[in-house]
Amino acid sequence: MTPTLPADHRELISDLSGIVSDYPYADPQSTLAVLADDAAEALGRVATPAGHRERTGYTLLLHATCWYVCARIFSKSLVASYIQALDGFRAQLDRASCTCPAGAHPARLDSEYEVEAGVSMLTEAGRAAFAEDYGLDEEESAVFDCEGFLADLADEALVRLHEAHRELFGGIDVSHLDAQFVRDDGRLDVVAMQEAIRRSWEDNTGPVALWSARRWLTGQVRDEERIGLFLCLWMGIAQTYEGLPPSYARDLAAALATIDLDVSCEHPQHPWSSADSNVQSRYRAVVHLYAPEDHPDTPVPAELSARELWECPVQYAQLARAALQNLEGWRTMRGGDDEDWED
Repeated sequence: MTPTLPADHRELISDLSGIVSDYPYADPQSTLAVLADDAAEALGRVATPAGHRERTGYTLLLHATCWYVCARIFSKSLVASYIQALDGFRAQLDRASCTCPAGAHPARLDSEYEVEAGVSMLTEAGRAAFAEDYGLDEEESAVFDCEGFLADLADEALVRLHEAHRELFGGIDVSHLDAQFVRDDGRLDVVAMQEAIRRSWEDNTGPVALWSARRWLTGQVRDEERIGLFLCLWMGIAQTYEGLPPSYARDLAAALATIDLDVSCEHPQHPWSSADSNVQSRYRAVVHLYAPEDHPDTPVPAELSARELWECPVQYAQLARAALQNLEGWRTMRGGDDEDWED
C-alpha cells in the first residue's frame, strides 16, 4: 500500500506551511504554542524509537518556525517555550557522532519543505511517504536523523531566539543618537531627526521614536522644542506600519501618558490637521517650523502657522490619542500577554 500521512499531520503541514510562508490562516500564536508544548512532551520519550523520530521531527519544525516566533509574535512565553524545547533536544545531540560525508547535510532548507519534512519525520508512515514523494534513498533519508545536522539546526534556532528575546523585551540602547540629534549648545536638531525618520529604509523610525520618548520623559527639552520633539515621537509611531515590540512600546506609552487628554479649546483647526497624512507632507511641515529659511515649502497655511496653535494642548491630545490607538493596534496584531507589553 502507498504510505500516507495521518489526517491530523496533513492538517498540521497545511497550518504550519501557511505560517512560515507568512500567510497564516490558523491562529499563529496558538498553533505554535501547541507545537512547542508537543515538542516538550516528546523530550520524555527520546529513549524510545518513537521518541527518536520525534526528536528529528520537532527539531526540524522548531527550526522552520522560529523565525516567525521572533519576527511576528511578541510573546515572552512562546519564545521561552521554544528555547526550553530546543535546549532539551540540543542536550541529547552529539555533534561529534556525525559520520555523514561532506556536503551530505541539507543546506538552507526551504521553510515549507522543512515543515513537510518535520511533520513527516514524526512517524514511520510519514517518513515512508516523504521518501517516496521526494525520491529519497535510504542514505538520503537517514541524514535527517544525523545528530550533527540536528545540532546545527538547534544551535541556529537558539541563537535567533535569544537575540529576539533581547530585542523584543530587553532594553534598547539608543544613546548613540545623542551625537546626531543634540547640538553642541544642548539644543535639539529637529531637522536632523526628521531626516532620520524619512530614511525609513534604514529602519530609523523606531529608534527615533524611542529616543524622542526618552528625551521627553527626562524633561531635557526647551519650550520651543516641545512640539518638534513630540511630532518626531508621533511620526516614529505612525510610520512604523508593522508595529514596534514591547522593548520600544513601553517607553512610548509612558511618554504619551504625560499628555492630558481631557482638554478643550476654541480653535476651529490646528496646524497638524492641515498636513496630508503622508511622510513627505509631514516632513515639510516640521522642517519648515524649525528651519523656515532652509525649508520654505510647507503644507500648513499661514493662518494656521501661529505658534499658539502649534502648542495648543488640544493638538497634543489629538496626537496622543492617535498614537495610543496605534500602540493598541500593535498589541492586537502581534499578540503576547499584557505583562509582556507593560513590564
